[in-house]
Amino acid sequence: MSSSSNVLGTTVEDVVASALQPVSDTVYVIAPSRDVVEAFIDFGADADGSPRVRILSEESLLKDVLSDFLVASNAAALVDDGVLDLRVTDDRFENTLLVTESSVVAVVAAGDHVAGLTTDDAAFVRSANETYTDSFEASEPFALRTPSISAVRDSLESEFGADVRADFDAVLESLRDADGKETTLDEVTVSLLVAAKHDVLLYDISKWGEDVGVASKATFSRTKTELEDIGLIETEKVPIDVGRPRLRLRLGDDRLVEADVDQLAAVARDILE
Repeated sequence: MSSSSNVLGTTVEDVVASALQPVSDTVYVIAPSRDVVEAFIDFGADADGSPRVRILSEESLLKDVLSDFLVASNAAALVDDGVLDLRVTDDRFENTLLVTESSVVAVVAAGDHVAGLTTDDAAFVRSANETYTDSFEASEPFALRTPSISAVRDSLESEFGADVRADFDAVLESLRDADGKETTLDEVTVSLLVAAKHDVLLYDISKWGEDVGVASKATFSRTKTELEDIGLIETEKVPIDVGRPRLRLRLGDDRLVEADVDQLAAVARDILE
């Protein structure tokens, strides 16, 4: 078995990028780790063009990785574009493999180091493609219920305007850069904080969230109560012609009011901690 282009002592992202460089069609990702799944989603989200990525994994791992809204919404955008296909299996595999039309890469982790051990032996690569194509086709699709990030952004702008969308994007981007923090803000909390920054009605933001698939109205209402109890947001009753008054959301802490939008999540996190 011949070997070529081993990638040693580097990061998962580097191994993924190296494996994808010569790929023009499809890559099968077999039994990936959490880091490998995230790396492929990040690569696809950031790249102009990407090969089709077919991930075959245990369902529990995909559920864990895609419990993060930003990761899941980027994955949903790739699924919508036909770039990403997620399948689940109960089969057990010995290694994480990246199988392309020209090579097979075994991803091996040792402590803080990651290596991509590569072979381009034609017979082995052909056999691997046949084996894992069959395994993939025989597996069940993973049910990804998170809306794509593009759908979320477009509907947010349509409902509330470009400024609200821009602030939502800025807060999400700040979360993406805030690795290592123990307390994370979920998508409902981010939506409510941005809505409060713009004095949006709770009814309007929760209806939007349910319609687009972010979360139910009940989840928005429950999270609003939690944030209000902590003092992150406050509400003001707005009378309507018929029925109970609606609640207008406002930021409830001066530190949030004074924070730049790209610091909103960090300030909220500090208050929560």
